[in-house]
Amino acid sequence: MSGTTTAAAGLRRRAAGAGANRWVVLVVLCVSLLLVALDATVLHVAVPAVTEDLRPGAIELLWIVDVYPLVCASLLILFGTLGDRVGRRRVLLLGYALFGVASAMAALADTAQVLIVARALLGVGGAMIMPATLSILRQVFPDRRERALAIGIWSAVAAVGAAVGPLLGGFLLEHFWWGSVFLINIPLMLVSLPVGRLLLPESKGDGRGPWDVVGALMAAGGLFCLVLGVKRLGGGELGPFTVMPLAVGTALVVAFVRRQRRLAHPLVDLRMFARPVFSTSVGCIVLAMLALVGLELIAAQYLQLVLELSPLETGLRLLPLTFAAMAAGLAGARMLRRFGPRRMVSCGFCLTAVAVVLLTAMGGEDNTALLLAGFLLLGFGLETTLFGAYESMLSEAPPEQAGGAAAIGETSYQLGAGIGIALLGSVMNAAYAPGLSSVQGVPASASAAAGRSLGEAYEVAGRLGGPAGEALRRTARDCFVHGLHVTLLVSAGLLLLGAVMALRLPRVMQCESPSVEAEIPAPREVAESRVSA
Repeated sequence: MSGTTTAAAGLRRRAAGAGANRWVVLVVLCVSLLLVALDATVLHVAVPAVTEDLRPGAIELLWIVDVYPLVCASLLILFGTLGDRVGRRRVLLLGYALFGVASAMAALADTAQVLIVARALLGVGGAMIMPATLSILRQVFPDRRERALAIGIWSAVAAVGAAVGPLLGGFLLEHFWWGSVFLINIPLMLVSLPVGRLLLPESKGDGRGPWDVVGALMAAGGLFCLVLGVKRLGGGELGPFTVMPLAVGTALVVAFVRRQRRLAHPLVDLRMFARPVFSTSVGCIVLAMLALVGLELIAAQYLQLVLELSPLETGLRLLPLTFAAMAAGLAGARMLRRFGPRRMVSCGFCLTAVAVVLLTAMGGEDNTALLLAGFLLLGFGLETTLFGAYESMLSEAPPEQAGGAAAIGETSYQLGAGIGIALLGSVMNAAYAPGLSSVQGVPASASAAAGRSLGEAYEVAGRLGGPAGEALRRTARDCFVHGLHVTLLVSAGLLLLGAVMALRLPRVMQCESPSVEAEIPAPREVAESRVSA
């Protein structure tokens, strides 16, 4: 009896200690997520500098920007489920180390190929970090009301990281070379490794059944090939190198789904997609991220190449996105309880669509008030959408399948970012290039080169000089603004589609009682309940 009492007292002390430190744990996890999200966009304002220094081809430049979210999205399921086996904190700390090494490699890259490899390794490190952050967060916040607030802060940090990336990149480019945008990761990782080892709790899954290595590799390969094929298809390439990745990716994903349905202990229980709320939430996350990252890349190019702002000024113009996203994330839990998932997510999409349509008034001249209003609405609307969709998805999944739900959510998050850059970038190019095909006095070869990007058009115009060069520069600028308007309208259509999709979400937020989780059961039951939470 006394042994039982002593054990229970020890459990209470440990629970009290965990409760006292859970907000510190949240800070550590948010720093981890901030770096992963920041690296998805920090390079955007540095694209002109990278182009000038490394001279990448058009395809290499797309890969430099796109390979990070592509690799990260492909490997989330693999590393998320691996963390359930060997320990989530262990995978997280390994991800920190790899992220730091890859950042140094990217900063010192002297060729486009080396930078692409470094960005791919950063994607691997990000895939190790992201699933672990949400799994640990669910463990240390068993009460759903507190967990909703924590998820709001967590999702706000993700949006803030994407928005802060251009600002930080612009500041560094004002004072250093483009590789400095990666060096910021190294000191933060050197601090995060010992702090994470000291403060973060370790946890594993229930260990039932073997880890499906084959299934994890099939999922990674299938996602990679599908996104690669979509990217090439969006670029207008219809040859065998486009069809083959699409076919292989589709085959691998179908085989993965069939394999998971047959296994007694699958990596991810795909029956969750049969739940309308779960599948709807995942679709909303993809659409929201597709709009955010793709539009930010194009907006950064508009601000630098059309308005001719410096990289730092470009980052400052995008800063309202950060403040709006922070406000929406911090208010997300309260708004969700008051308005419910359906109204919150649908209104978030509509607000974002209004912001996008408002930004179609942008032209060749600077309009500070318009950009400020548009970016504020864009940041608040998108973060409202992401928070409501993420929380609904995690709450809809059964507690014992929380790890699989987190992996699916984060995969959709990164997948949406990768496809957004490819899809909206392809729409932009399709609307931009045709107008440069017949500029008076410009040779056909020069027009073809100028049609690849606005930055390259400026270089060609500089080499031509004279009236022909000036005509090419002016035409390219006008064509870019036209392409931007077309891209914004396409994005608004996708956002309105998301608003309609969100009508399938529940009207109200159901909060379960935390009384069961507050009890002190046997030690093994405590471990199992913390893992499932």
